Amino acid sequence: MSVRLHALLTLCLSFTQGGCTYSNNHWGEWNDSQLQPTIQKLMKGYNRYLRPNFNEGPVEIGMSLDIASIDAVSEINMDYTATIFLRQRWRDSRLVFPGNESVSVDGRLVSLLWIPDTFIPDSKRSFLHDVTVENRLIRIFSNGTVLYALRITATIACNMDLTKYPMDRQVCTLQLESWGYNLQDVVFYWTRGNDSVKGLDILRLAQYSVESYYTSVSEAVYETGQYPKLVLHFALRRNVLFFILETYVPSILLVVLSWVSFWISQSSVPARTCIGVTTVLTMTTLMMGARTSLPNANCFIKAIDVYLGICFTFIFGALVEYAYAHFYTVKHHTIEDLHRELRRELNEYSGNGSVLSSTQPNRCVEIRSPAEEPREADSEARSEEPALGRVGGLQSVKDASRRVASVFVVENPHDIDRRARTVFPAAFLIVNVLYWLYYLFL
Repeated sequence: MSVRLHALLTLCLSFTQGGCTYSNNHWGEWNDSQLQPTIQKLMKGYNRYLRPNFNEGPVEIGMSLDIASIDAVSEINMDYTATIFLRQRWRDSRLVFPGNESVSVDGRLVSLLWIPDTFIPDSKRSFLHDVTVENRLIRIFSNGTVLYALRITATIACNMDLTKYPMDRQVCTLQLESWGYNLQDVVFYWTRGNDSVKGLDILRLAQYSVESYYTSVSEAVYETGQYPKLVLHFALRRNVLFFILETYVPSILLVVLSWVSFWISQSSVPARTCIGVTTVLTMTTLMMGARTSLPNANCFIKAIDVYLGICFTFIFGALVEYAYAHFYTVKHHTIEDLHRELRRELNEYSGNGSVLSSTQPNRCVEIRSPAEEPREADSEARSEEPALGRVGGLQSVKDASRRVASVFVVENPHDIDRRARTVFPAAFLIVNVLYWLYYLFL
């Protein structure tokens, strides 16, 4: 048996580069002085340029993968970088030798063998590891089966849907095709189905976890014909905890911070303005930082953009609320000052608190407080009801519009802050519930 193994090893060393023999008796990197005459006879007729089973049917090539690592998943470039061990098996009847043994030979002798022209169609960049030598393995079995394995790193395109980022789930693929041999020449198959892929179960990524994977057999159709194709599908689920701590929690805290102004006196203009402007600027900075790790120009409205927009709206709303409250406070104080001045003049000149005679004796000034105006409007409406009985439908619409308008009448500007203390947190809570229900479960 040792004689046969030695003969087979010498046989592998005697493979030619261009065909059966060379006129100058040079066999690839080996010459006649390095090969035994018996090996030369065994290799007679072998041509590495012709596939096995030439003119006899397609060569069946079995594939299996070991995923060593997925180094990076880039949303900007929409690709991932993976290091894989690719193993291919096929049978070459020209390499049959007696016995039940197998022999592993130097990977550098691959240039003397026929090998499949397998490639990765979605690969952007790839290379074969060569430290300390090229990471190839060739093993030949006695029945002519050849095992060819190599270690490569490739950057492969992955079409991503970032609509639900960072609660997204991406499905990427790893495709293997034949470059020049069509379905009449070679046929690809997974050696053990889904079990042909190893390593994904124990893979650990920074932002993702492998949710599931499966294999499929397909065909690649081009203008030049139909070619065999194997596809590995794997789903990556993004780990959202990192984004909750880095983006969502700070955004929520900024919104809560903007509500602090509701408990600050309206007369403290610098304090409330400072809180409002600071939270708006901080939220803007946070929104810009959240986009740095994503494509600058894309058509996706992402989930994180929606949430940051919601938070920015609430923060800006708190600032607008103070402007609204401050406006009515100034207006209320102006009216009160006017009433106070008129009452003082009435007490000084006539002692009457409701009517002040002007320079024209037939004219008078009537003073009403803002709280009396809605009541007077209601009394006038009731007095006009008999006269407008024939248009009762129109009158009812007017009454309804008055009631709706009375809701927005601000009798006390401090009520704006009191209502905001309840409305803003309640609205923010409801929006959060709807947001998380939609993006996590729909």
